[in-house]
Amino acid sequence: MTKHIPLNVLELVGISDNQTIREAIEASMENAELIDKLGFKRLWFAEHHNTKSLASAATSQLIQMAAARTKNIRVGSGGIMLPNHSPLQVAESFGTIAQMHPDRIDLGLGRAPGTDQRTSQLITRTSSDAQNFANSIYDLMGWFSDEGLGHSVPVTSTVGTGTNIPIWVLGSSMNGASIAGQLGLPYSIATHFTPDDYTQKIDMYRSSFSTEAPTAQIDKPYVMAGINVVVAPTDEEAEKIWTTTIQMMMDMQTGQQRKLQPPVDPEELGSAEQRKMMESMFSIKAVGSPETVRKRLEEFTEETGADELIIVTYAYDPEKRKQSMELLAELWF
Repeated sequence: MTKHIPLNVLELVGISDNQTIREAIEASMENAELIDKLGFKRLWFAEHHNTKSLASAATSQLIQMAAARTKNIRVGSGGIMLPNHSPLQVAESFGTIAQMHPDRIDLGLGRAPGTDQRTSQLITRTSSDAQNFANSIYDLMGWFSDEGLGHSVPVTSTVGTGTNIPIWVLGSSMNGASIAGQLGLPYSIATHFTPDDYTQKIDMYRSSFSTEAPTAQIDKPYVMAGINVVVAPTDEEAEKIWTTTIQMMMDMQTGQQRKLQPPVDPEELGSAEQRKMMESMFSIKAVGSPETVRKRLEEFTEETGADELIIVTYAYDPEKRKQSMELLAELWF
């Protein structure tokens, strides 16, 4: 039997068509409280901008709220898109949160903008090139260290000092996998929306892994892999709930800005060609009854050799998402 590795949740704070933004954020916090009780290991909040269906723009504020409403689960970013931020301000924000919630905060970092090109131009603060990314991570480690000083300049973050927040590298490309390995950091691969060549990317990370880099925090490769999950009492019900996700992704592909839409019958989802494209883009999924999902998660664990999985679950009805989390915990933990 496949070992059941830790499960984590990636939260994007979906906004359903019948919700206000405040209601969506509150539903997200209620879900945080639930998965904390159910035994999930981590809850990570993504960073997205200019997306009408998602409220995960101010990532550090959401992390602070969720950490305050939970007791055991680690809370962090999946991720902070580093080019959008001053690294010192990231150290100050996360250092402040970690002072309030010691040994429970993770910092996942990415190089993508988390938005469209036009919006990116409004928020970009630093370069996204690999060397600048590595230098910023090295400074962050200095600001989180017991000395509390950046490595490139002797400036302190004050609040970050001594927090020693673990840093992860997020990636969806072969280049991102290589960077994570060369930095000697744990790697979270975005297989939930970029499934192509994922085994080669993980192999690239492992083969390029270095413990000699000044940024190295671990002594061997460590992988977290993303997967879309919806669990319901039957396969048919889960597949219908899943259509909310497909509609959202089709909207993103066409540039249509809408909140999350109610489920529809799967055959009503656009043309056959559109459905085929969506299935290709989101082939890394476990959608179905508890038995269907258990088998798929075990297969995916074997395929990736991952040390942890991080799941993404959208549902128009917050109660359906809670049901999915409860069924998932029951079948896995």
